[in-house]
Amino acid sequence: MTFPAWPKDEPVTDPPVAVFDSGLGGLSVVGELRRLLPHETIVYFGDTARVPYGTKSPETVARFAREILAFLMRWEPKCVVAACNTVSAVALPGIVSAQAIPVIGMVRPSAEAAIEALDQLGGKMVAVIATTATVASNAYQQALGRLDRQVIAVQKACPLLVPLVEEGRDADDPLVALAVAQYLEPLIRWQPDVLLMACTHYPLIRPAIARCLGPKVTLVDSAAATARKVASVLTERNALSTAGTNGKLLCYVSDNPQRFQSLGTRFLGEPIPSVVRVRPNEFESIPYENAPKRMAAG
Repeated sequence: MTFPAWPKDEPVTDPPVAVFDSGLGGLSVVGELRRLLPHETIVYFGDTARVPYGTKSPETVARFAREILAFLMRWEPKCVVAACNTVSAVALPGIVSAQAIPVIGMVRPSAEAAIEALDQLGGKMVAVIATTATVASNAYQQALGRLDRQVIAVQKACPLLVPLVEEGRDADDPLVALAVAQYLEPLIRWQPDVLLMACTHYPLIRPAIARCLGPKVTLVDSAAATARKVASVLTERNALSTAGTNGKLLCYVSDNPQRFQSLGTRFLGEPIPSVVRVRPNEFESIPYENAPKRMAAG
């Protein structure tokens, strides 16, 4: 397995930020990170061979996450972002306890953003849409309750939305509109003040969700909330990049790099220069010495 080298004309003096997801969705977090922290180099892994995670057992999701993390640690990142709500909901505690560096998930930052939106509106009702595994974990209800005991949280699993987005369907697609309407109808009856999109795929069909809910419901994007949390953590740790140029993006996937590169532009909001395939059974067989070398943080 050959890793792409760091650009020779721009020495990397700071560790990168590592981001992973079950597929394409985490690129929406990467897009927010690149807007907030343009100087950071990002190493991204999308597990496109095993997507979706949302219908798999917690044990399987945790195993996948540990395998990916072992791969990403070859870059000795300054922090890891689990840009997958399912991983964040069912597997993050085990990942965090095993690492000395910050491992940032989606649940806490997203819940904080939802509570902040509620406070601004003077409301108390939050609706959460997510994958089946995320909803079954009750992670968002618990996180919201810890932040505000008075909050009322209802949730709905939306298993078809991720595959629809992964197929390249957008907010104007009739199938997307139909699926959104079917899933949101029970939630609309609760008249929520805020709807938390607890999946990184959902921002790509945000207009369809907004049309279904109407203007009185405020949408909270978990990807944007998580990116803000990463920026805050790196600032507090004095770990922001000191590079004077924009950071690079290195993308790895477990299957179909061409499709990832093509569809990923929608999530990222910019072209993806290159994508390297790493099969799941190669995670542990990649020699560490083949990983890109860089200086440790000062």
